[in-house]
Amino acid sequence: MKSTPLTPAHIALGARMAEFAGYHMPISYTSIQEEHHAVRNGVGVFDVSHMGEFIVRGRQALDLVQYVTSNDASRLAIGDAQYSCLPNSQGGIVDDLLVYRLPEDMCAEGEQAFMLVVNASNIEKDWEWINRHNRFDARLINISEQTGLLAVQGPRAANVLQPLTDVNLAQMKYYTFVKGRFAGIDNVLISATGYTGSGGFELYVEASQTEALWKAVLEAGKPVGIRPVGLGARDTLRLEMGYCLYGNDIDDHTSPLEAGLGWITKLQKGDFVGAEYLRHQKQEGIKRKLTGFRVDDRRVPRHGYPIEDDHGNVIGVVTSGTQSPSLGYPIGMGYVAIDHAKEGTPLRIVAGGKKLEAAVAKVPFLKL
Repeated sequence: MKSTPLTPAHIALGARMAEFAGYHMPISYTSIQEEHHAVRNGVGVFDVSHMGEFIVRGRQALDLVQYVTSNDASRLAIGDAQYSCLPNSQGGIVDDLLVYRLPEDMCAEGEQAFMLVVNASNIEKDWEWINRHNRFDARLINISEQTGLLAVQGPRAANVLQPLTDVNLAQMKYYTFVKGRFAGIDNVLISATGYTGSGGFELYVEASQTEALWKAVLEAGKPVGIRPVGLGARDTLRLEMGYCLYGNDIDDHTSPLEAGLGWITKLQKGDFVGAEYLRHQKQEGIKRKLTGFRVDDRRVPRHGYPIEDDHGNVIGVVTSGTQSPSLGYPIGMGYVAIDHAKEGTPLRIVAGGKKLEAAVAKVPFLKL
């Protein structure tokens, strides 16, 4: 099992540790509910150094990124980031990822550079996939092992972090980034991104500097009660916003159109992997849709539970479920037949011998 540069720090803090995507990761330090509320109402910091980072560089770096991703990377100016996915030829999703358009001072004359940030569980798969489709004048560099990553999330994140840098964090637009000095460390990539819905920043740093950055952020946040946050609350936070988790809500057999990710699937941008399949699917219409639902019961819906209509017919399957700390009742997402995806449609979640009453709900579940 792999470790991040902060694994000893998590253990020293008494974190409950478990294997996740092949890494020894903190699930929680106190409780998932406490950590969840810390992010929603204040500020929390996550170790997400297990994520993968690839540099794409060359005269045709953009062409490669355009070919393997669904979104339109040609729209990115230097300093922009973009959510996207890697589609396969059958319309499934190899992975979802972030695409960063890097400064050209990293390149030789006439070249461009991008950074792709991929899920930890898919680093090797994505590396092989992108290289397999690289028929361009572009090269890939895997910097995953050399990169640490902290996500500092919550409405008070900017105030906590501002004393650590000269970069004006309040002026940074969502899905933009800058490189600068942060907590005395040079060349930190400061990104106005995150997967919680509560705002904040992600900080990319040399792996050897991760612990120093972690300590500086926790120290700066002491006056407002910053909390280290584990993967448990990361899951409840993203689910309240209806954000997909790879391996649960999206995978090699789910289409971005089915998953509600049509907004990152630019079918008119030109040729890309899976474009023909997805254009056909768009024209024909999807048969199922990733749908949110709320449960009128105390039991939590779990991944893999069947979903029935009110006549007992199986119409789908649960992909994610949790007890929402913010809302106080169980919520979930799952794929259901398209004619049962309208808001308010009654559903039944089959939990062993019991059927939980539920109804289709609009996502995000939480309005911030």
